[in-house]
Amino acid sequence: MELTDLTTVCPAPRRGERVALGLSGGVDSAVAAALLLRGGWDVLGVYLDIGVGGSGLADAAAVARALSIPFRAVDIRQALEEKVCAPFAAGYLAGETPLPCALCNPAVKFPALLGAAAEAGAFYVSTGHYARVEKGALKKGRPANDQSYMLARLTREQLQHVIFPLGDYEKAGVRALAEGLDLPVAHKPDSMEICFIPQGDYGAWLESRGFSTPEGDFVDASGKVLGRHRGIHRYTLGQRRGLGVSGPHRYFVSAIRPQDNTVVLSDGGDLYTTRAWCRQLNWLGEGELTGERRCDVRLRHSRTQTPARIRPRGEAVEILADAPLRAPTPGQLAVFYEGDRVLGSGWICEET
Repeated sequence: MELTDLTTVCPAPRRGERVALGLSGGVDSAVAAALLLRGGWDVLGVYLDIGVGGSGLADAAAVARALSIPFRAVDIRQALEEKVCAPFAAGYLAGETPLPCALCNPAVKFPALLGAAAEAGAFYVSTGHYARVEKGALKKGRPANDQSYMLARLTREQLQHVIFPLGDYEKAGVRALAEGLDLPVAHKPDSMEICFIPQGDYGAWLESRGFSTPEGDFVDASGKVLGRHRGIHRYTLGQRRGLGVSGPHRYFVSAIRPQDNTVVLSDGGDLYTTRAWCRQLNWLGEGELTGERRCDVRLRHSRTQTPARIRPRGEAVEILADAPLRAPTPGQLAVFYEGDRVLGSGWICEET
């Protein structure tokens, strides 16, 4: 696969203009660096060190050497702990299902990159995300790999400084480019875990930090005890696997009640609704919502989105979907789209 013109996803640099690129040690950021170099940018590779070990730092340094770009590491452990890890734990203790990447991007990752850019005299920062920024507006990447959902908490000000070189690519093409460029991470597997929980077991991570919740009862809607759960922090709305409860039908988690430490199970029929709520709005379109508006809404990091009406309700937004939504989950994001453009987002909550 050939390198394509970057003019659709980033501005043309002034002569010698520098950009600070988050170089993670993975294939996406490595190819992003190569694309920026081809576009005429002076690229500074920045590794954001979260202190979990592994090969990330060494792999990022190897990519920097292969591309002959300057490289530095920035320690973000304290900021990650305060702004992501602690809220992540608190969310599970409250019966929510936190979304750490969406918390991290505006509060830790991009501020760290912007800080490194400022020190290096650069205006722009970049990452290997599959999304686009056009004239300060956040837009979707290609459908197969779009990551705009996880970026919807970035602020308008932050987006003025952001370049996403992979916005017009799909993962298979990026992997082919890495191989063609003989990048040292071309065959490195993609990481699917939460970055600060490399083993993938968030329940064990919470328990190791003293954030576990006690065992309690699985109950049905009437309060009948169906079995014992291992702590509400190990469950999320809509979950079916790992419950260990048998009965006349398959069971799904339909509610998590920290107030009495119970997890409600059902046949899943009550998980669907055409109405949801969100709060702590982040508007990226023309401005704040002042009246009812049509849009598409996405409640999970997937390709599924549903046409809906949204309308302000004090400091919250009410979502009235055209088709049933499955398990709107507190702690996750509702992201609003108009075509490819992200209008804004809010954290899903109970009815206000």
